[in-house]
Amino acid sequence: MTQHLDSIDSAITVDSIDSAITVDSIDRAIIVATQDGLPLVARPYDAVAEQVGISAVEVRARMRAMVEAGSIRRIGVVPNHYALGYGWNGMSVWDVADDDVMAAGAAMTALGFISHCYQRPRLPPHWPYNLFAMVHARDHGAAQVLVERIALALGGMNRGHRVLYSTRILKKTGLRLTG
Repeated sequence: MTQHLDSIDSAITVDSIDSAITVDSIDRAIIVATQDGLPLVARPYDAVAEQVGISAVEVRARMRAMVEAGSIRRIGVVPNHYALGYGWNGMSVWDVADDDVMAAGAAMTALGFISHCYQRPRLPPHWPYNLFAMVHARDHGAAQVLVERIALALGGMNRGHRVLYSTRILKKTGLRLTG
């Protein structure tokens, strides 16, 4: 088990809070306590409960309610793809008709290897791309194969694309709340 933990940034992470949803001070304390991941201990909810000052049963119930309400998007394992050998990362950017964005996004994510997929505004005339999809691979050739698979899946919806490969991580975190 310890060996696998080396390949996990934070074994369990609470992913994002929707700012339009109201949370009380206890929910906020739970989010702050877990936003960098649940503690890597045998009973993580007990550790969070102790930190927040409530029972582990209440922590689980509140987190479940926040997931159902949408204030916590998901609770899941976050592998460290670099430690797993996936060091070649590229944000593929695609020019698709605005009316095709939902269909194109569905086609991309159905491939199963896209970790992030976003629609973003174009910045004409220099930036015609409106659909972004992140790919991870072990080397440049494997990344190119994935991009080619996306192009094939998009078919005629693909009016052009580029890949912006990562060269260095400067910062990598999601939204962080303060206590």
